[in-house]
Amino acid sequence: QVQLVESGGGLVQAGGSLRLSCAASGRTFSNYAMGWFRQAPGEERYLVAHITWSGDHTYYTESVKGRFTISRDNAKNTVYLQMNSLQPEDTAVYYCAARTSLGEYRYWGQGTQVTVSS
Repeated sequence: QVQLVESGGGLVQAGGSLRLSCAASGRTFSNYAMGWFRQAPGEERYLVAHITWSGDHTYYTESVKGRFTISRDNAKNTVYLQMNSLQPEDTAVYYCAARTSLGEYRYWGQGTQVTVSS
C-alpha cells in the first residue's frame, strides 16, 4: 500500500507558475513509476506526465510539452510537477498516482485544485 498526498495547487494568473508536490508513504517509493493526471469539470481524467522509477525517462501529453516538468526525489519520497506558462485550459484537479510493475496506476492521491485565471 502506498499513500499519496498532493500539495501546491492554488489560483494563479495566466502565464504564472505553480509547483505541485506529491509525498508518498508506505511501500518503497522508488519501486514505482509515477504519474500526474488531471481532470477538468465534465471531462475525463487523463495522464499529463509520467516518470520512471529511476527518473531517467519521462512522458508528457502534447499540450504541456515545454511548459511542465515532472521530477522525483526518491530520497524524499516525493514527485513534483513544475508548471510554467499556465493557461486557463490547465485548470483542473491534479492527481498523482503510483504505477505498479504490471502497468496499473493502483495508488492515487486525493487531488489538488489548480485554477488559472485569464
